[in-house]
Amino acid sequence: MAGRGSLPEGSLFLGFDSSTQSLKATVLNNELTIVASEIVNFDSELQHYKTEGGVYRDSTDDGHIFSPTIMWVEALELLLEKLKPKINFSKVVAVSGSGQQHGSVYWKKGSKAVLSSLDSSKSLLLQLKDAFSTMNSPIWMDSSTTKQCRDIENAVGGALELAKLTGSRAYERFTGPQIRKIYQTEPNVYEDTERISLVSSFMASILVGSYASIDETDGAGMNLMDINQRTWSKTVLEATAPGLEAKLGNLAPAYSAAGRIAPYFVERFQFDKNCLVIQWSGDNPNSLAGLTLNTPGDLAISLGTSDTVFGITAEAKPSLEGHVFPNPVEPDGYMVMLCYKNGSLTREDVRNQCAEKSWDVFNSYLEKTPPLNGGKLGFYYKDHEILPPLPVGFHRYIVENLDDASSDNLIEREVAEFNPPSEVRAIIEGQMLSMRGHAERFGMPNPPRRIIATGGASSNDSILKSIAQIFGCPVFTVQRPDSASLGAALRAAHGWLCNAEGSFVPISCLYEGNLEKTSLGSKLAVPAGDEEEDRELLKKYTLLVRKRMEIERRLVEKIGRA
Repeated sequence: MAGRGSLPEGSLFLGFDSSTQSLKATVLNNELTIVASEIVNFDSELQHYKTEGGVYRDSTDDGHIFSPTIMWVEALELLLEKLKPKINFSKVVAVSGSGQQHGSVYWKKGSKAVLSSLDSSKSLLLQLKDAFSTMNSPIWMDSSTTKQCRDIENAVGGALELAKLTGSRAYERFTGPQIRKIYQTEPNVYEDTERISLVSSFMASILVGSYASIDETDGAGMNLMDINQRTWSKTVLEATAPGLEAKLGNLAPAYSAAGRIAPYFVERFQFDKNCLVIQWSGDNPNSLAGLTLNTPGDLAISLGTSDTVFGITAEAKPSLEGHVFPNPVEPDGYMVMLCYKNGSLTREDVRNQCAEKSWDVFNSYLEKTPPLNGGKLGFYYKDHEILPPLPVGFHRYIVENLDDASSDNLIEREVAEFNPPSEVRAIIEGQMLSMRGHAERFGMPNPPRRIIATGGASSNDSILKSIAQIFGCPVFTVQRPDSASLGAALRAAHGWLCNAEGSFVPISCLYEGNLEKTSLGSKLAVPAGDEEEDRELLKKYTLLVRKRMEIERRLVEKIGRA
């Protein structure tokens, strides 16, 4: 079996992460140690697009949220310029990347010819600005396709049938419903589209100078792929839009090569002409790779613009909530995932309103309010939420009788507001209680063997302590919170190795027995409490999880969006 020495001495592996708010790069050497990283923040460094949080919100169409496609092109060029003084591009033997999941790009007829003849004396921006049939890319935050979701579900025999077929019921942010909406509301755009890419395959297409395939893992976030066969589902394609298969191209395994890097990048940035571009995938699959999550029983919690909970499983058992995707680094396995739209931006909102716009004040409030928050439970939705499907709004309750931990007769009363310290703890505890409740319902381990926390907020010790108390297990963190670009760099190395061996090799070959010497190791941040008082606290949290799920169910019945 190939050992770590199989990566050529002195070689570099470049991983990108094209996320909602920024484009990041992480570079690994052949020892899998980070040697460089760089970032372009859309709002502050590409101010002329006037995005907020990297996106536009349509004031005339509730829930319609999108990004300017061309901004991502300009960001790629700027990021490479920023990396230039830090690394020798000619040493990069493979590149891969991560794209925010569910975002889609619409290439106009004739754009393949433009892609394949890029002139290195001109900018990408100048050459690609007219390559799209619509300048706007629908993204994962969009929730304006409820009607199209129901159309597609009904056409295949209902939500559960669609989940069994594609890994998820129809979700408004998924690409299938988004394509159907464009076909129905902007038929001229659909007609003029030659190829539909995901953010991941779009960025890979620029790098190879030709249309790159959608990889099977990110393809599972479209409601269009047969999760077991790993091919487009004819049934769902027909229910979505006519002639769609031709516009999607073929699917490819995540570890395969999309091609060699385009001459444009060889001439302009001095990449080696043999540098491989490994299929890009979604941000969550790349995080799974970057966290070296390969043991069932481990869970990852990513605390970013969206919050996600994910783990791995040997077989696909889709249900009406959560998602099943192919495992990006293990061809026979699957990853299971829950996704929350209200993540860091909603936490920032509470920080701004209750904690003087300061994380230090926010953390001191979190520390000084005791666990359980005196029974105060909050539901905070700055944006329409995915899980549960609830509209924008804030709901606050006080749960009585919590001190009697054996009591199942908890009663709650709704209140208008909490004081600032309670508000801070309520938003953190509320999200973790929801994650635990839904993860258990989705069949994820209870309690997990361990949780690996990543994303921006994973550097907050106060939040990590709450996770450990509510889930009743140890919490680990990784050296860097940006696991998606790190995972992409690792996947570049993995794809290079598979290509060199001529067949799939397990990704663990790259770091087995050596993990702690690489930039991939995780360290214990908060141990599981094993004192009597910790066990008592966990019992109370278990009751509170149940109560929260019950209140949530009633809210969904009363005002739910699905």
